[in-house]
Amino acid sequence: MGLDDDAREYHRQEPPGKIEISTTKPTNTQRDLSLAYSPGVAAPCSDIHEDTDLAYDYTSKGNLVGVISNGSAVLGLGDIGAQASKPVMEGKGVLFKRFADIDVFDIELDFDDPADVVTATKAMEPTFGGINLEDIKAPDCFEIESRLRDEMSIPVFHDDQHGTAIIIGSGLVNAADIADKDLESLSVTISGAGAGAIATAEFLVSLGVRRENVTMCDSTGIITADRVENDDVNEYKARFATDRPAGDLADAMAGADVFAGLSVGGIVSPEMVRSMAQNPIIFAMANPEPEIGYYDAKEARDDTVIVGTGRSDFPNQVNNVLGFPFLFRGALDVRATEINEAMKVAAARALADLARQDVPDAVVKAYGDQPLQYGPEYILPKPVDPRVMFEVAPAVAEAAMESGAARRSLDLDTYVEDLEARLGKSREMMRVVLNKAKTDPRRVVLAEGDDEKMIRAAYQITDQGIAAPVLIGDRDGIRRTRDSLGLDFDPEIVDPEADGLDAYADRLYELRKRKGITRREARELVRNGNYLGSVMVEMGDADAMLTGLMHHYPSALRPPLQVIGTASDADYAAGVYMLTFRNRVIFVADATVNQDPGAAELAEIGRHTGELARRFNVEPRAAFLSYSNFGSVDNEGTRKPRQAADMLRDNPAVDFPVDGEMQADTAVVEDILDGTYEFSELEEPANVLIFPNLEAGNIGYKLLQRLGGADAIGPMLVGMDKPVHVLQRGDEVKDIVNLAGVAVVDAQERNG
Repeated sequence: MGLDDDAREYHRQEPPGKIEISTTKPTNTQRDLSLAYSPGVAAPCSDIHEDTDLAYDYTSKGNLVGVISNGSAVLGLGDIGAQASKPVMEGKGVLFKRFADIDVFDIELDFDDPADVVTATKAMEPTFGGINLEDIKAPDCFEIESRLRDEMSIPVFHDDQHGTAIIIGSGLVNAADIADKDLESLSVTISGAGAGAIATAEFLVSLGVRRENVTMCDSTGIITADRVENDDVNEYKARFATDRPAGDLADAMAGADVFAGLSVGGIVSPEMVRSMAQNPIIFAMANPEPEIGYYDAKEARDDTVIVGTGRSDFPNQVNNVLGFPFLFRGALDVRATEINEAMKVAAARALADLARQDVPDAVVKAYGDQPLQYGPEYILPKPVDPRVMFEVAPAVAEAAMESGAARRSLDLDTYVEDLEARLGKSREMMRVVLNKAKTDPRRVVLAEGDDEKMIRAAYQITDQGIAAPVLIGDRDGIRRTRDSLGLDFDPEIVDPEADGLDAYADRLYELRKRKGITRREARELVRNGNYLGSVMVEMGDADAMLTGLMHHYPSALRPPLQVIGTASDADYAAGVYMLTFRNRVIFVADATVNQDPGAAELAEIGRHTGELARRFNVEPRAAFLSYSNFGSVDNEGTRKPRQAADMLRDNPAVDFPVDGEMQADTAVVEDILDGTYEFSELEEPANVLIFPNLEAGNIGYKLLQRLGGADAIGPMLVGMDKPVHVLQRGDEVKDIVNLAGVAVVDAQERNG
């Protein structure tokens, strides 16, 4: 089947369409229903009647946007009417939810008269926190948006006008920087004079481009003052009438620094590109065929040509999804009365700043592992970059507060944490640890310091103030990689081939001389990053260590076990994963180290895992798992976790609830615990799960991660005498940064 048939099948699958309503509160009992509807709703209704602002507290209004269209200008389809536009409007709702966790009702209005659209939309103000106008033809869209902005006290935003403008503006900020040009001196030619083109021209002026330096062309040619005098253009086009002579698009492009096309495909030739100023900037936005193809524009001349299009299959995609979800997110969260120019400028500049930062591995993978680094082919963040919300929404919220559009103020640091929680429990949990780490950063050795991921992680660790990283590796090689990645930092580097390591070799020999290591072997071993990093931590020259990115787990763990060893109150190390679900966090152990632990080992693993949970501000409730419930099966296998639970309960140093042996569903399902096993020590479901052996632990956490949809953080190594964490091969930069934060907090708690 072709794309069209695939799309038809996608939309008609049960249930038809792309959206549904789901409840956010319990509705299981009669009491739940009485609270959700009658008679319970009377109380909040009465409160809102007295104070209408309480609708934001009692209802979904504050996170609900109306996507409203009459279907008169649907992209690529034209005036298809309200009913036919519904799949597009549902799709817009999907984007709002996917990228910014904003709920949407799509409203298709069967009106041609702008006054009717205004009246109907205005009447729905009590329902929504904001209005997104969509696919309404020009010039009707100008009148509709202008009137609604004046007559409504919630944000009204026509994305077809302003969305593309904001993203082009953001791209232009960076393109001008790369081309070494000032915004105020740019000569800009715009092809097209519809809603998007006019909004783009106005927005570029807001960013600093001079209005007199903008030349706009419609299908007739350059919009000139003479054409205005002859009533040849409407009032909206007239804003950009120029005193230059009449001419066509080719005349307008000659000598221009910037071309912005919001018109039709194939109207720009390579010769027209060659006529532009040095290092030209081209935004060819016509879809599906740009005004000039990406490669045709790049190959038209020998200097640097920076090209952006609306296409996802070329670099520098100008995609509205980078803007509207996060504009509304910030506006809704401060209960803004409008989305004003200051908020739009803040969004554009935040996007531009983000494009200059190191790109997460997950984003690179999503785009086929192609290089993504600030430069002519990467001037805008990618739509799937999760950081966009954390950069744009706070910038918009701050601009709203400063410009007087906000009805409530936010603490921006706390706000970022709230936004992270929207994208998953794992971000919320890690933020707790990273904030602790930043209060007192420690020195963390990255044993495989010449790996690109380790260098990028070291940059982020430094930039965020989490730790002071120490990279072990070839000094010149690390600096070359740093420079090639465009990372502006000067990390501490220990080079095993160039630096004096005698003190470390001597210490390694002292520690291992009765374990078969000669002095000569110690001198050789200390050139290995894992041994060197372990000795540095053991001697106190660093507070913690990360390794394992390029080694099998057992071989990476062996040096720190030999050199640092387990803590004085521990006989065993263990690997713990934190698994985060939408509304639950659990810690599982052991998933990486002990193949067949005995009861004493399991008890110790349970204690250390509970202590780890508390570093994340989670009060532990531990369950020792088996295929038996409290003696229902009695054999050697089931007795082991039962004995471990008894040992841990009897330990005076343990002050959290412990029980077992029990089946996994008994441990995590409240109804089973309360209904069948009311005698259990666990009054609430367990959040620390201790598996009977490595095989079960590894299988269990991977099933929970893959089928249960959990995010996994780890493995975090517990039981060591000093903070050491062994990464999994293939871990991403964010995993390294997260474990560095865990290691710093561990060091803080050990050393004060």
